[in-house]
Amino acid sequence: MDDRAANHQDDENMANDNDNDDYDLSTTARENLLTLMDTFIQQILNIRKTLLGVSVSALILAPIAIGLSVYLIRHPSFFAILEIENEFGTVLSVLLGSVIIISSIWFYAGIKQYRKIGSWNSRYNAYINEKKEINRKISAQFGLE
Repeated sequence: MDDRAANHQDDENMANDNDNDDYDLSTTARENLLTLMDTFIQQILNIRKTLLGVSVSALILAPIAIGLSVYLIRHPSFFAILEIENEFGTVLSVLLGSVIIISSIWFYAGIKQYRKIGSWNSRYNAYINEKKEINRKISAQFGLE
């Protein structure tokens, strides 16, 4: 009888250990997921800084390119070059037109990206503040301060 009781007790201990292991695995998986999410958000924040630089350069360089192209097209000697140099004038006209079109698209994309980054930044700051508040509440509730 003692062997059966000991075996039964061992089985209960193993079941409790398995329940604790499941809890530990669940807790560990949750902590790993939260850590992974925080790391992912931090990487996005770094990418955001790069995208902000690209959008600011688009906001600065695209108007300069458009302005320079328009200035060259409106310059009186531009039409003289078109008349004298047929092939060169045609290529120059196409290139300047391409610069204007591409720079306009780049400028529009820069404005759009800058706005999206701004809205993402405000949502990210709200997330950080909410996370700090939740951590503070949990710390206060369990006396972990």
